[in-house]
Amino acid sequence: MKSLLDTIHSPEDLKELSLEQLRQLCAEIRAKIIRTVSSNGGHLASNLGVVELTVALHRVFSSPDDKIVWDVGHQSYTHKILTGRCDRISTIRTQGGLSGFPNRQESPYDPFSSGHSSTSISAALGLAKAKDLSGEKGHVVAVIGDGALTGGLAYEGLNNAGRFKKNFIVILNDNKMSISRNVGSMARYLAQLRTEPSYFRFKGNVEKILDHIPGIGPHLQMALTRSKAVLKQILYNSTIFEDMGFYYYGPFDGHDIERLIEVFSNVKNIDHPVFLHVLTRKGKGYSYAENDPGAFHGISKFNIETGKSYSSASINFSSVFGHCLCGLAEKDPRICGITAAMKSGTGLTEFARRFPDRFFDTGIAEEHAVTFCGGLAVGGMLPVFAVYSSFLQRGYDQLIHDIAIQHVKVVLAVDRAGIVGEDGVTHQGIFDAAFFNTIPGITVFAPSFYDELDLCLRTALYQVPGFAAVRYPRGGQLFRPYDFRPSGRAFDLYGEKKTETVIVTYGRLFSFACLACSELNRKGDRTAVVKLNRIKPVDPEAVRQASGAKQVFFFEEGIQQGGIGEHFGFLLGQAGFAGKFYLRAINDFVAHATMRQALEALGLTENGMLQMILAERAK
Repeated sequence: MKSLLDTIHSPEDLKELSLEQLRQLCAEIRAKIIRTVSSNGGHLASNLGVVELTVALHRVFSSPDDKIVWDVGHQSYTHKILTGRCDRISTIRTQGGLSGFPNRQESPYDPFSSGHSSTSISAALGLAKAKDLSGEKGHVVAVIGDGALTGGLAYEGLNNAGRFKKNFIVILNDNKMSISRNVGSMARYLAQLRTEPSYFRFKGNVEKILDHIPGIGPHLQMALTRSKAVLKQILYNSTIFEDMGFYYYGPFDGHDIERLIEVFSNVKNIDHPVFLHVLTRKGKGYSYAENDPGAFHGISKFNIETGKSYSSASINFSSVFGHCLCGLAEKDPRICGITAAMKSGTGLTEFARRFPDRFFDTGIAEEHAVTFCGGLAVGGMLPVFAVYSSFLQRGYDQLIHDIAIQHVKVVLAVDRAGIVGEDGVTHQGIFDAAFFNTIPGITVFAPSFYDELDLCLRTALYQVPGFAAVRYPRGGQLFRPYDFRPSGRAFDLYGEKKTETVIVTYGRLFSFACLACSELNRKGDRTAVVKLNRIKPVDPEAVRQASGAKQVFFFEEGIQQGGIGEHFGFLLGQAGFAGKFYLRAINDFVAHATMRQALEALGLTENGMLQMILAERAK
């Protein structure tokens, strides 16, 4: 029997469905998402929570003429399914398949690419203003989660959007609050009354009439305004969104599709910025995700029947970092752990439990987190900010002004450095080494293995006089030569001291470099590997070690422009290197694929290294 979902090829196909059919469609979409994520991994709980919300949006609005901008975008799976990509949803987050986030290059239904938080309101306002300036018809809707409202950019957007004198809709997808029974009915009634277009015509007419009553009119209008403000304060406990220029309505049940369609149909006719508060439940329709939405936020492949992940790896760089930091904090009461809404992802769960007074989650506010660390440091603490590489990009200004210029002791634990895999272009941690390289006074470490992470963290805290960073990749450590032991020095040499060919690298690429080196030595080509444990500043002795070779090959899992490889080549020139220097790094954004697939495509695995070295030697 053909499913209802098989008949949906674009949002227009939703227009003629009955409410009962829409509810059936939502159930089929949920089943589709669960099957897909169980096979590919991805973001499950958030996507299950917005099924009715997404269906209602596409039922009422006419995308792509109407623009729907998803904040972060990890909750856009239903949106993709409804916009002509259902037959490819099984490829999501796989090499050559659909992105796990909205992507302008993927579909005209994705008006703005997104992967990081709190951007939707600003982007949507830009789209709305562009429509206004060009005379183009159509609505613009921004969908933002309650977590994203902890980001300052969201409020910058709201503050600016409140002055837009046209229809502009912001939907708050609040998946943490519940609908309160004692105020829900009254709030629902008033929201229904106030979202009717006739209400606004009546309100505007009353205000015009009052304005023309000599002497008394303005006073009556002010009294009515004050009464309304008091009533709103009683019902909603906050008028912040109205104070910023929005009409605020809600909260609404985000799983009541009939009600959502009614509300969306009404507010699209309001010639004013509108803020809709919608309550949803993460993991809706799948009990394991409902009961533990945190575990099912971003998950690897799992068994649908049991909810258990197929991934058996319990140890990774993040967990090792968390364990090491706890050990250090137990002996040093100055150590504080800071995260920006990534307690579990960065391995700080145990730290938060054991040292609650010294653990700080700033929410999705990386800029604030960096400056907050600066304040902690000035006050005598030892702050360690655990943050994903691609998220730290947002705090670049603060790194310079509030840490480096201040000459204070802050340690950055930069997680997900390098290729992250299936999350793709917006999450690849390929820029941090290059932007660290521009900051005076910072010391940057790049461990390849777990025990090195411990050594680097201790060194960063107690042996480096100022600002320091320790960067490490997502997941677990790779191949380690049996005869390699970390020295704790700024660099290590693997192989003979004097060889004609030297490979220079850092981080997890050292594992691939060792494999390539062993194969070359097996062929009779004497090769060694210079492993940079400290990538800024580069140890002059590491440069001298490489400068004695005829050929130096630098492999870097980071952006080439301004990166460590370019700088190493410059240092070789200063040292009088007379041989040939070759650099392979990343020159563009990197699409989603597994970590191994992405590195192979970039020529950064052992095979790519071998091919490059042998090809250059053959010239």
